[in-house]
Amino acid sequence: MLNQIRGLHHVTSIAGDAAVNNAFFTRTLGLRRVKKTVNFDAPDVYHLYYGDETGSPGTVMTYFPFPGARGGRPGTGEVGTTVFAVPRDAIGYWKERLGRLGVDGLAEDTLLGQKRLHLAGPDGDGFALVEVEDDARQPWTGSDVPADVAIRGFHSTALRLRDGGATGELLRFMGYEASETAEGLTRYRITGGNGAHVIDVEVMPNIAHGVQGAGSVHHVAFAVENRAAQLEVRKALMDTGFQVTPVIDRDYFYAIYFRTPGGVLFEIATNEPGFSRDEDTAHLGEALRLPAQHAHLRPYLEAHLQKLEG
Repeated sequence: MLNQIRGLHHVTSIAGDAAVNNAFFTRTLGLRRVKKTVNFDAPDVYHLYYGDETGSPGTVMTYFPFPGARGGRPGTGEVGTTVFAVPRDAIGYWKERLGRLGVDGLAEDTLLGQKRLHLAGPDGDGFALVEVEDDARQPWTGSDVPADVAIRGFHSTALRLRDGGATGELLRFMGYEASETAEGLTRYRITGGNGAHVIDVEVMPNIAHGVQGAGSVHHVAFAVENRAAQLEVRKALMDTGFQVTPVIDRDYFYAIYFRTPGGVLFEIATNEPGFSRDEDTAHLGEALRLPAQHAHLRPYLEAHLQKLEG
């Protein structure tokens, strides 16, 4: 069993409109845009990162906003819900705020003793806020959301699968332990994780496979401290039979990818070097940053990429 993984690093999804996406995360949810860059494989498409003040691992939601992208078809083999942690007694504030701002899909429930508020993102993304006690992570305080109710980072993701057995075995190999169950759901957690150390597996055997599009999660990334730990994880996964990519330099972290038995794309990402490697922390996410191989495209991209607030 691996012991290098500490929880989630980031979650990356697909959007249809960059300006709408940016406004939702920075203005509606009160997160900080910590990086404005472009997709490595499609440089005419933004890659936007939102999180806490520094973009700490376990807080960062990222998006590829493809202009005019068709909406995804929800189903199995994908992340159904991405869940953010808020402090105890914060749900009332968020229900009033999100309702006033016209956010769709608001519904309250309780799962495994925790109060949750479901909401839909601009492209129908499945989100929830969950009340968590004693979360020591500090929120971004540069928005109009009061610090005592602000989002702390991720709590979990819920994987929607037709069969959870093989993915459960993988999670246990990655250092997670099955901790609680509800009808059709098993919760896995890492003891002593980074605050974003919960994965829920929802088994839905009669649901069709999802089709990715705007509003879909593209991949889920798990955090390791450094490149040495990442190489240990890569070797262990390959020795177990997984097809894992070589290490890819993503400027702000190093990444490896592999497909899970349930169909979800997993990434293992390093906590180093972080989002301040090319910007001062006080100005994260303000300027357009480009990977070196796309630097020559700056005049074109600055003229053609959609303008964003902030």
